[in-house]
Amino acid sequence: MAVHLRSAEELDKIHRAGLIVWDVLTALRKSVRPGMTTMDLEKMAGEQIAGKPGRPAFKGYRGYPCLLCTSLNSEIVHGIPSAKRKLREGDIISLDFGMELDGYYADSAVTVPVGQISPETRKLLEVTREGLDRAIDKMRAGNRLGDVGHAVQSWVEENGFSVVREFVGHGIGTKMHDEPNLPNYGAPGQGARLQEGMVIAVEPMVNAGRPDVRMRDEWTAETADGMPSAHFEHTVAVTSNGPRILTRPGDVTGPAW
Repeated sequence: MAVHLRSAEELDKIHRAGLIVWDVLTALRKSVRPGMTTMDLEKMAGEQIAGKPGRPAFKGYRGYPCLLCTSLNSEIVHGIPSAKRKLREGDIISLDFGMELDGYYADSAVTVPVGQISPETRKLLEVTREGLDRAIDKMRAGNRLGDVGHAVQSWVEENGFSVVREFVGHGIGTKMHDEPNLPNYGAPGQGARLQEGMVIAVEPMVNAGRPDVRMRDEWTAETADGMPSAHFEHTVAVTSNGPRILTRPGDVTGPAW
């Protein structure tokens, strides 16, 4: 496994890309409302990056057709925006976006309620977001990948949900997907050791029901039982001062999303 350790200068480059990602997702999550389509969100993402440096990381990546991934309700990841997919009161939608700037990538995701959602679905979002916080807290030199995955899995299962196993977090830097892979499950003390300079897209994907996945089409993964799924993600660096979130401003504190 060839793991790249990034310099402080490289981390700053990733952060510059990450700040654009943050701005786009922040604008989109504030705009989500019943009646709009997932293609409306795609168009808004395009408007947000118009005139900004860099380029959207997803469009054209392995043939993906859009700037944004919009995964609705039981869709886990890689939902394709469509003018036919209308948001309804009580839905949840995962918004996943990435940017490349000066050869460096950043990637983030957030799941957003559409209007008022059920208490059960709100708990799913809260537990998944907290799972991301717990995973990020383990992104420290000397810990192992299994420590990070276990932090997610134990918290999620304690709350009656399940973690997706077919899709995992991943290294990121000068490639969109790089080593190492980071499962959202694992045993403490197992897996590769985290080192200063490692950068990983940490992204819990949590199902309300069973962990099983099926493919709706070439891209869109959904829960096999049709139950809702939530997805939160940040690009995170391991530094001598602890975890550094590269897909939000440095002066933002508190929960990751």
